[in-house]
Amino acid sequence: MIFAAGFGTRMKDLTKMQPKPMIPVAGRPLIDHTLDLVRAVNPQRIVVNLHYRPEPLLQHLQGCKVQTIVEQPDILDTGGGLRNALPLLGEGPVFTTNSDAIWSGGNPLQMIADAWRPDDMDALLMCVPTPNAIGHTGTGDFKMDADGRLSRGPGVVYGGVQIIKTSLLETFPEKVFSLNILWDKMHAARRLFGICYPGRWCDVGHPDGIALAEGLLETRDV
Repeated sequence: MIFAAGFGTRMKDLTKMQPKPMIPVAGRPLIDHTLDLVRAVNPQRIVVNLHYRPEPLLQHLQGCKVQTIVEQPDILDTGGGLRNALPLLGEGPVFTTNSDAIWSGGNPLQMIADAWRPDDMDALLMCVPTPNAIGHTGTGDFKMDADGRLSRGPGVVYGGVQIIKTSLLETFPEKVFSLNILWDKMHAARRLFGICYPGRWCDVGHPDGIALAEGLLETRDV
């Protein structure tokens, strides 16, 4: 599941006429960089959700062997959006990824697939140490203990890639909700885990992130 429905308000004028995943980085739309990572792990199916100005993205994805689902009339947030896409995704744990980051240092989806332990985990999040989080100014989203269990607090940044079980999504009565409340349930059951990305990651959620991401890509290619 690729999340691509957001309004991209931090991008200001760049998203007045197009959704954020269509903003070019190093000559390619942001979403194409994400699709490269996704396709490399050969998932059974790829689903992209859309809401804000979906037409350019729908046109771009034609013939790309992905399924799209447009959230109408309301945007459903990450939890509601994932639950809405389950008829297309099928049963079982799924990868989810945001579409506004650039990674340098290996495929994060393959890394979490290799570390996934379904007997112990309900979700496994790819996290980034703050010194390696390019363009991110916060102190982190989670603390990680020696076993990889996550709890709220400063420490590591959630990079937007995870494997997550979807059965608990049906327990929420709200139509619109964030995956954060699902993570809180998993944390309470001691089944929310993370691993640290060994490379660098760039947030492209704001205009300054474009140049930072392009610089990261140039460094990766050297």
